[in-house]
Amino acid sequence: MEVLQNFKDLFFDVWTKGISGVNISEIIIALAIFLFFLLLRGIFSKFVVKRLENYVSKSSNNFDNSLVSSMEGPAKFFPIVLGFFVSTSYLTIETQAAEFLETVNRSLITILIFWTFHQIIGPFSVVVRSVGDLLSRDLLNWIIKAIKVLIFILGIAAVLELWGIKIGPIIAGLGLFGVAVALGAQDLFKNLISGILVLVEKRFQVGDWIYVDGVIEGTVESIGFRSTVVRRFDKSLATIPNFQFAEKAVINNSQTTNRRINWLIGLEYRTTSKQLSDIKEQIENYIKNNKEFSTDGDTFLTVNIDQFAASSIDIRLICFTKTNKYLEWMQVKDALALEIKSIVEKNKASFAFPSTSIYVEKNK
Repeated sequence: MEVLQNFKDLFFDVWTKGISGVNISEIIIALAIFLFFLLLRGIFSKFVVKRLENYVSKSSNNFDNSLVSSMEGPAKFFPIVLGFFVSTSYLTIETQAAEFLETVNRSLITILIFWTFHQIIGPFSVVVRSVGDLLSRDLLNWIIKAIKVLIFILGIAAVLELWGIKIGPIIAGLGLFGVAVALGAQDLFKNLISGILVLVEKRFQVGDWIYVDGVIEGTVESIGFRSTVVRRFDKSLATIPNFQFAEKAVINNSQTTNRRINWLIGLEYRTTSKQLSDIKEQIENYIKNNKEFSTDGDTFLTVNIDQFAASSIDIRLICFTKTNKYLEWMQVKDALALEIKSIVEKNKASFAFPSTSIYVEKNK
């Protein structure tokens, strides 16, 4: 009986003192509280979040959809943070262990705060995009990425400070390391600065057709920190360092309001003055009466005799199409070329071609 009594006393002593002086019953209750909050998190995720997602999906407002989608992670993490805080607050523990748990709680709350800030940047960027006249979409994306990285770094620094890890020496060490890297990565920084200048000056955006003499011609697919990806017309993909766009002239064909047609039409020297006048007049009338061409505003139309060349009388034709799209422009050019040939044939004239006259002298 004495043995059983000793076992009973030892059992209750262990139950009372528990782990690190914490009563086991308190630990069980704390675990039950934490499990309750985990269950609450599951219910919240399954019913509240899902219903909220279904509700905002019916809205045409992109801000609502983006906000709910971005805040889903922090919202699911909040019951865990709250549950851990409530469960640990129930425990009666020694000072050292209490300080440890308080640091854990502070760390979890800090992570929650910075995670929320990190996620909320995305939805608010939808609102900021309304200032598209001031900031291009690509530059705004860069700014958002930079802010997110900054928030992430600050969050890590705040958590490290809570655990007594001084970040000052780390920053100083990184500063020295950064100087060393900068000396060996001048091209990287040159490309980075050039990329920022391209976006600030709005030289081109994703989807634009650009031409850089001796470098590239094609459609911009993405603008990165160091380089820009351009899809060439043969469908190959080219990655161009950003400094190329800062140091050389960039022709943005997508920003062209109209496309120009500049032709020299050579007619034979036997073409009469009346034929020349009729051909010019009919070409001009065709263009003026065709809705595919623009003849007002900043554009103009000219159909004039340009010069008497070696083998032809040249008519200079300069006009502008309303479309700025390449394929449509080619179709308009094709139709115009056929019409000009028809006009020349109707007036019984002929196109000139380079010719050489040879005179043969006969000896008597």
